[in-house]
Amino acid sequence: MRVVGLIGGMSWESTAEYYRLLNVLVRERLGGLHSAECVVYSVDFAEIERLQVAGAWVEAGEMLAGAARALTAAGAEVLLLCTNTMHKVADRVSAATSVPLLHLVDATANAVLAEGVSKVGLLGTAFTMEQEFYRDRLAGHGLDVLIPDDTGRELVHRVIYGELCQGVIRADSRAAYQRVIEDLVARGAEGIVLGCTEIELLLDSAHSPVPLFPTTRLHVEAAIDIALGT
Repeated sequence: MRVVGLIGGMSWESTAEYYRLLNVLVRERLGGLHSAECVVYSVDFAEIERLQVAGAWVEAGEMLAGAARALTAAGAEVLLLCTNTMHKVADRVSAATSVPLLHLVDATANAVLAEGVSKVGLLGTAFTMEQEFYRDRLAGHGLDVLIPDDTGRELVHRVIYGELCQGVIRADSRAAYQRVIEDLVARGAEGIVLGCTEIELLLDSAHSPVPLFPTTRLHVEAAIDIALGT
């Protein structure tokens, strides 16, 4: 089993889900008492969020590159950046080490295409929904990408930072997200990419009329394929 390195803490709630899924899915694959061989570097999300708001992406990228180097020194053989938004700096992180970084958007796009879906709605932080780095990467795989309207984007972003990243799960926020999804489906979305790791704490397949693509799980599944050589 290859050692998986997790660059986490953005937020720690979602990193805990990465760790849980990594171990649950390894046990499902191998059985018995098997668990994942992994190392975790958890950053202070308050510092990352400050840099996001300031648009200081180079500085944020250097911080995460340092985490990648530390994980490499700790024996990691494949790296996961456990956040959708910070894949904006994935190239900088990848360049900091010879250990391969498994790109979350690529893993997600492969899963979407495998389901025969070509047009998706994207939910995530405002950075993820509005900036080009994420949508363009999906489009590079041949996918059409829809994002919520202004009101929907504000709602989705506010719930992520104001609730989900702080461990708060509210039924009314779930219902509000469902209305955003319904609007995207009415505009032609055949599936919904949960482009923020925390959204999987709020929504599952029962909450959508079209398939949901949970990026955390898809990222972990692809990492396990590499780690186990399957």
